Amino acid sequence: MVRFKNRYVLCEVLSEDPRCRQCIEDRAVGLAVRDAIARAHGDYGLGCCCVSFTVKYLNAYTGTVLLRCRKDFQRLLSSSLPLVRHLEGRGQRFPCALRTLHVGGTIRTCQKFLIQYNRRQLLLLLQKCTNEEERRSVRQAVLSCSLTEEQAQSGEEEEDGTETD
Repeated sequence: MVRFKNRYVLCEVLSEDPRCRQCIEDRAVGLAVRDAIARAHGDYGLGCCCVSFTVKYLNAYTGTVLLRCRKDFQRLLSSSLPLVRHLEGRGQRFPCALRTLHVGGTIRTCQKFLIQYNRRQLLLLLQKCTNEEERRSVRQAVLSCSLTEEQAQSGEEEEDGTETD
């Protein structure tokens, strides 16, 4: 059995329209990236990249996208990402851009990078606060996003009383 090495490209969806992040889907991101690859590298690039290309993770709330492709063709994919200018979702077309944050060999390295990146962004946000009230509101917003132990346990059970895997 032949095992192919993959690369994982962690991207961020940048858009001025706040509705863009709520409406994007992994299928729409995949189609937009494939279209950009075809425009940049033609049929050859599309054939090379799309053999194992997939959208592994999409968080519409944060605008984080994790793309997988073969190691040999990662540069073709990375060079095509700036050409993505819009995403289509739910019958609407939103102007946006994809910014590459990290390229890694495993999903785990991308997760570690994302944690560090978010910590740095939070520190920058706290430094930009001008008074204690703004700092308090930022801290409260961050704490409200984390799960408490009771919320995590109640989220494991569904409405019919069965546990999820």
